[in-house]
Amino acid sequence: MKLSGRGRGCCVAGSRERGPPPRSPFVHQLRLSPLEKAKIAFMTLTLFPIRLFFAAFMMLLAWPFAFIASMGSDEQELEKPLSWWRKIVDVLLKAIMRMMWLAGGFHWINVKGRQALPAEAAILTVAPHSSYFDAIPVTMTFASIVMKAESKDIPVWGTLIKYIRPVFVSRSDQDSRRKTVEEIKRRAQSDGKWPQIMIFPEGTCTNRSCLITFKPGAFIPGVPVQPVVLRYPNKLDTITWTWQGPGALEILWLTLCQLHNSVEIEFLPVYIPSEEERKNPVLYANNVRRVMAELKPETLEDDLDKYAASAMKMKKEKVDLKEFSSYLEFPVSHTLESMFALFDENEDGIIDIREFVIALSVVCKPSKTLETIQLAFQLYQSENGTILEEDLAHILKTAMGVSQINVTHLFRAVDEEEEGEITYDDFYRFAELHPHFAEDYLYADQLGEESGMETSSLSAPNGICTDFSPENAEDKNKPLQKKLN
Repeated sequence: MKLSGRGRGCCVAGSRERGPPPRSPFVHQLRLSPLEKAKIAFMTLTLFPIRLFFAAFMMLLAWPFAFIASMGSDEQELEKPLSWWRKIVDVLLKAIMRMMWLAGGFHWINVKGRQALPAEAAILTVAPHSSYFDAIPVTMTFASIVMKAESKDIPVWGTLIKYIRPVFVSRSDQDSRRKTVEEIKRRAQSDGKWPQIMIFPEGTCTNRSCLITFKPGAFIPGVPVQPVVLRYPNKLDTITWTWQGPGALEILWLTLCQLHNSVEIEFLPVYIPSEEERKNPVLYANNVRRVMAELKPETLEDDLDKYAASAMKMKKEKVDLKEFSSYLEFPVSHTLESMFALFDENEDGIIDIREFVIALSVVCKPSKTLETIQLAFQLYQSENGTILEEDLAHILKTAMGVSQINVTHLFRAVDEEEEGEITYDDFYRFAELHPHFAEDYLYADQLGEESGMETSSLSAPNGICTDFSPENAEDKNKPLQKKLN
């Protein structure tokens, strides 16, 4: 299957019409025409090196200003209004950052609506999150963001990050997520003394085909938030950076090779939570997401139950496009063909319908990984309720969103009696005893291989704002979420 992505969420799409289940939000397929390839080749030799040089120069130019302004700043000083010289530095840095984006081809940044004051909305929730270019509104507002603590050690960029007074999340501190939420709550309830905090509640990058489930961390403080919608209305989408698709460096190269890159930032009205939403951050997050999607959510979970039951009754697992169309009860169309192609791994016109059901469960039930794995076992198990090693490989490859996976070590560890087959209960008991089995048995041989990402990315989604939602925010009784998410 060609689906990939560790950040998962149930989509709220952009249309009220019911249609085929949405394409995976974690896959970006960039198809270039011969003319576009010729243009990129020309731009690579002419415009690209010039833009790259000036963009890098602007970042280096910003560094001394950020470094000087950050020296000797203690917490009490940061809570005070900006001094006259800091205001000048702010203006200079914003101008330099704007020139950096200008050098990258973002000639005009279309801003709609009005950014609320910190006293009106202490938190800005930005979505959809689809690229590191989403840093554009950060550099425009200099709002604080939530970042991995390791980011501050990146040369040059780390100094710029520290200047905007971010909230750092430490992977080495097991209590870091709770501390992060407490710090956000403290800043959010400071009556505008601190800068606004800009949070990307999806927690990972998608292809903007829909809004995936919002993590509740940004909504735990229970304060008003201002939703901010990001759009990139370009004919050729070189912006999107997902787990399956062009890598980070390729995205940078292709974007700098475009003559012009468009971006729209729309500030929606401040959302003031009800008393019920203040007490229930998951409800609060879902309602803000619905406002940003401007529609009622699709009932995909009902479809999932129907498709799963139908798949279990089918006499064969492999189907062609016509059979897939009949299975979904939708006519063959370009959209259906594109979705079929995602699962046609061998490009032989045949897909495994079970992989489709598992993928649909992954997209629709982001906080219920246990249910997805259990459903997958039901689809693959034999009459006596067991699966083989190759079945486990198919299940985890689809459910965990990786293109290649070696489950031999994991399967042997679960199969303690060396019977050559395991049950779901065997797998669940093993997962309970080995909380980090994914890293120990599955990712050990894959560090650094996916999309040119650094090794630490394997346990954290790609994107600007790392997820800091407490692990018990959605479900306290499902420990398997922590191991597979």
